[in-house]
Amino acid sequence: MSSHHSGNGNKILYIAQEFSLPLLLGVIVSLIFANFDPTLYKRLVYDTSSFFTGVEMDHGEEHAKDSSEKEGDNGDDAKDKKEAHHQDNDHAKDGAHTGDVQTDESHSEEHGDDHGDDHGDDHGGGHAHGIAHYLSMHFLVNELFMVLFFGIAAKEIAESCLPGGALNPISRAVNPLMGTIGGVVGPVGVYLLLNLVMGEQSWQKGWGIPTATDIALAWLIARLVFGTGHPAISFLLLLAVADDGIGLMIIALFYPTAPPVWLNVLWVLPGMAIAYGLRLKNVQNWVPYIAIGGAFSWWGLYSAHLHPALALVPIVPLLPGPKRDEGLFQDDTTTIEVDPLNRFEHSMKGFVDFGLFFFAFANAGVEFSSLNNLTWIVFLSLLIGKTVGITFFSWGATFLGFPLPSGMKLKHLVVAGVIAGLGLTVALFVAGQAFKGPGSETLQGAAKMGALFSGAIAVLALVLGRILGVKDGDDVVNND
Repeated sequence: MSSHHSGNGNKILYIAQEFSLPLLLGVIVSLIFANFDPTLYKRLVYDTSSFFTGVEMDHGEEHAKDSSEKEGDNGDDAKDKKEAHHQDNDHAKDGAHTGDVQTDESHSEEHGDDHGDDHGDDHGGGHAHGIAHYLSMHFLVNELFMVLFFGIAAKEIAESCLPGGALNPISRAVNPLMGTIGGVVGPVGVYLLLNLVMGEQSWQKGWGIPTATDIALAWLIARLVFGTGHPAISFLLLLAVADDGIGLMIIALFYPTAPPVWLNVLWVLPGMAIAYGLRLKNVQNWVPYIAIGGAFSWWGLYSAHLHPALALVPIVPLLPGPKRDEGLFQDDTTTIEVDPLNRFEHSMKGFVDFGLFFFAFANAGVEFSSLNNLTWIVFLSLLIGKTVGITFFSWGATFLGFPLPSGMKLKHLVVAGVIAGLGLTVALFVAGQAFKGPGSETLQGAAKMGALFSGAIAVLALVLGRILGVKDGDDVVNND
């Protein structure tokens, strides 16, 4: 009897992972909270520790507002007042903040801006700062949890470079990599063009939002559209993993939390050296690679004001792995204990899949009043830009002598391009970094709504796939 329940429990967990239910549930719950009780939602995300300490920071918000109204724009005194706040918290509570500082605080609270909090703790008032900031859901999810998310993505890219992988030999990699380039250039081009047509020049800084694809959702929809085992699935997954990596590079280079301190990036090197040394010593436990090497890498990026979610990208490929690529997100778990690289993925993938609930909750909570033209620009950039960019670049590569994977035709490529428009996870992530400063809450909300609406592309892909008859995996195998 117990085994029966255990089996049912395992089946439920498998289905939850298979259909990205934690991520979708997190989106729904965050939207409910953000629209019915936005104050509670912001407290849950940005001042999480107050639920454990019982100390709310609302009084700081009121003080910030009153102080701002009384003192106006005394910008010349802002720096001195900030220093006074750091030296004497009591003095800060009695009115040490000037109007400029309050503007900074208000912005930080509304948007989860990590600039000051992460790299100087110079925000006071209502927004969590100091240790409270580092215990907030927003920091724990975006700065720490996403490190594992993209670490698993790095694992897939590393294995794709092995014999038998999609990037080995290089001639096999050209077509999907050309598609990846198109899947980035296309959305950026559509985004900038629509901004130009609508005359919204101030929105141009959000060009990086539609560049990445949601790996989990793309994999799920691709399997439903093409059928398990179709070559278009691996093709699309490679695109998704690669353009997610590009999306994170865009965040690091074009949306830093503060002016980059490039010298600090050198901290990544000892992290890589430690990981390589462990590999030379044939250490078969993946934990020290990630915990020690990853810690150096994380600090290097974080202290350099580059987003630390990339921390494991240079570390994971150094873990001892298989001799050949055994497939992206394979269902067969018979090889999961063979090497540290696969054990890392096996140990962390369940945690990451279910942890996406908290990522969605912390990033997708947008008030519906945020809808404006930016919402549709992001949505159309993902839908049109991804489809046209991937199809044009990848199909063009076939004329240069770099064919599509065996079994893929133009109709499969077009549908794969449509599915790649599912930009939920990373689009939400980039939207939170792209728009900063006074008045950016509305822009962030509108851009995030566009990313959320891209989920509807799944329905379009299913309908288009049925019309074009792309679910022909068995016929492909027989013909080949």
